[in-house]
Amino acid sequence: MKVIAGIQKALQEGRSALTESESKTLLRQYGIPTVEEAACTTPEEALLEARRLGYPVVLKGLGARLTHKTERGLVKLHLTSDEEVRHAVHEIEKAAGSDLEGYLVQPMLSGRREFVAGLFCDPLFGPVVMFGLGGVFTEVLRDVVFRVAPFDEAEAALMLDEVRSSALLGPFRGEQPAWREAIIQTLTGLSQLAEDCLDVTEVDINPLLIGPDGRVTAVDALIVLGKRPAPPAAAEPVDPQDLAGFFYPKSIAFIGASGTIGKWGHMLFTNVAAGGYEHDFYLVNSKGGVIAGRPVFKSVTDIPGPVDLAVVTVPAAGVSAVLPEIAAKGIRRVVLISSGFSETGEKGRQLERDLVAQARKLGLLILGPNTMGLCNPHHHFYCMGMHVRPGAGEMSLVAQSGNLGTQLLAFAKSQGIGIRAFCGSGNEGMITIEDFLDAFEKDDMTRTVVLYLESIKNGRRFVETARRVGRRKPVVVLKGGRTDAGNRAAASHTGALASNIAVFQASCRQAGIVPADHPTDLLDLSAAFSALPLPKGSRIGIATLGGGWGVVATDLCVENGLVIPNLTDEIIAGIDKILPPYWSRTNPIDLVAEFDPLIPQKIIEELLKWEDCDAVLHLGMLGRVSFFRSVADSAILTDPNYSEEGLKGSIALARQSEADFSRFAVRMMETYQKPVLGVALLNDEDSRSIVEVEGSPYKGVAFQTPERAVRVLAKMCTYSRWLSREKQRGTGRSEA
Repeated sequence: MKVIAGIQKALQEGRSALTESESKTLLRQYGIPTVEEAACTTPEEALLEARRLGYPVVLKGLGARLTHKTERGLVKLHLTSDEEVRHAVHEIEKAAGSDLEGYLVQPMLSGRREFVAGLFCDPLFGPVVMFGLGGVFTEVLRDVVFRVAPFDEAEAALMLDEVRSSALLGPFRGEQPAWREAIIQTLTGLSQLAEDCLDVTEVDINPLLIGPDGRVTAVDALIVLGKRPAPPAAAEPVDPQDLAGFFYPKSIAFIGASGTIGKWGHMLFTNVAAGGYEHDFYLVNSKGGVIAGRPVFKSVTDIPGPVDLAVVTVPAAGVSAVLPEIAAKGIRRVVLISSGFSETGEKGRQLERDLVAQARKLGLLILGPNTMGLCNPHHHFYCMGMHVRPGAGEMSLVAQSGNLGTQLLAFAKSQGIGIRAFCGSGNEGMITIEDFLDAFEKDDMTRTVVLYLESIKNGRRFVETARRVGRRKPVVVLKGGRTDAGNRAAASHTGALASNIAVFQASCRQAGIVPADHPTDLLDLSAAFSALPLPKGSRIGIATLGGGWGVVATDLCVENGLVIPNLTDEIIAGIDKILPPYWSRTNPIDLVAEFDPLIPQKIIEELLKWEDCDAVLHLGMLGRVSFFRSVADSAILTDPNYSEEGLKGSIALARQSEADFSRFAVRMMETYQKPVLGVALLNDEDSRSIVEVEGSPYKGVAFQTPERAVRVLAKMCTYSRWLSREKQRGTGRSEA
């Protein structure tokens, strides 16, 4: 912590803020450009300084308690003479009263572009720097962006481009572009100030004025002092190996087992048994007896032989009584399904705190409480209330809403998207989202990490962990509670503090997290990241079976920040050899209803060869099986001359053609290391987003709508750019 004389003096005097003059003195120490000014103690001195600076000038009241000067009428602008200064002094004296300690004289600067920069302390993320449109529009338009401190010049430069009014930083009505370097220095200076001066809780620079020559000047500034919000209590990190053990149990005890269908104590063990679990499991209930033809042990300690995992469904009030028995049996890992803890209010939170303390003393590690369960398809282990059993894959999913998580698993199964592991994290009494990130980072079988979050408990650890993981593999996040109403619902559901969504989103951008806007985005993105190479840029080549579809896809690409490059003469000449003379000669390339299955393949390879193309989007090349099937059904119903067997043969040929196309797309991705993805012509119950190709790290990918395909491409491009910046910073080697 840096000791700043002005701060020390203010604190000794019991002040909660620096004066404007003191604030700017401190800001200048961090390279922040401030207006030239003079602090004066008497009206006579203020008059002399006004003459020295040259009219017109600004006169402000100065005092430790004068933090909202404009509202109190203590700022006088455009003073052009000694007489106007004397009159302004008189008005300021009347308005400020005994709070007046002096005067601040500044030259009257011109400039039509006003921005704002500042610093505040978020309860979850700590110091956060803000930049955006300033002046009278700050609170009305709320065109501001954020970054969690500390950050570097490259991150600050991104903030300038993210504000909606960024065009004002360029040439503006005859005025020069803003000096970007000065704004970047202002933002990084605030970041460093936040690290150095722990007694500073807020900084407000408004306006940050852009002059006609582009010069950047902090005209007004306020620095607030105080005690920063205490950081969240740091949960004890969980060793990734300890967490991995939950997903590979060699024997399980279901404590609270029930013979009643529909109860948790019944749904869990029947799902495990039906899912093909290949190891022993035992049923425990204090009543004993027999359930599903299996003996029921009255206590877990009665089970013969070792047990790896305890799955507990007894009521919340009875959990503390079974924990000592679990420990006595030598079991270390507990999946606590039981609800009635922190999600119910303060009484439940205290019950949960007591339970966690008891577990730590006993050497137990609890997943939950209030979890929906977990699964590992690679271990044939499906321990969830909902009997959904997706296939094995490379996407690891953690959801703070177990219901949403299991619904996503059902969708993944229907679309052929494989799962590496799933867990409903519940209340995260002992194992947090950050612990899962740590574990999946080290898991070589996980290619994509997918999270549904309603809240986080330690913002700093979340950002740092997600950024480290993101350098190796994509982290895709859907945040629940993006609105005020959603925040209230999320807090009610999890019993944890929901963070400000704007700060959360800013932290995600810094950490390279890929944001999902809808639940289906989670699986679309995970499918694409697990199946496709990353694009090196944002230039997209489009091949379409219909012209209108290509127009729609082009609009979507442009709206999502992608580029549709014009075809070069060389590319046109190559495609002239493939398509009839009347083809469009533009990107997107309309295949003019050519149904030869080899033509799309040739067009796609031409695009992939093209240096100005980073990814290929094809529309209508897949999904023709559904088309032929519907045509065949109609023919059979209306024309008895058609053979049902013959038509089925045509459908089989179409299916084979689509399989060949998927294999071709995968070979092309292996050769050119560019993503190829599509949109199906039609979809039916047999349609899948993912097509496996044996022996390849890549897969065929086709979505149901252009919107979904384009969203995926755009976010893959954003992640790819983030990885490139991380490499340039030298902060880590990407292995994604």
